[in-house]
Amino acid sequence: MAFSYRKLWVVAAKHGLNKTQLRDQAGISNGCLAKLSKNQPVSMETMGKICESLDCNIGDIVDYVKGDE
Repeated sequence: MAFSYRKLWVVAAKHGLNKTQLRDQAGISNGCLAKLSKNQPVSMETMGKICESLDCNIGDIVDYVKGDE
């Protein structure tokens, strides 16, 4: 099972945010940011904070990718 957060970085950039600014705005930890950067799974709570911060839906920022990409 693999996830891709490529869309997250695009949406964040459209809001004028880099990764550190997104972390601070969404109120997530450095560990969560590191996991997102490595396309590793994070909690739904973390995804909810990000969606709230960016005013988007989870499908706007994450993709499920079959296999180990």
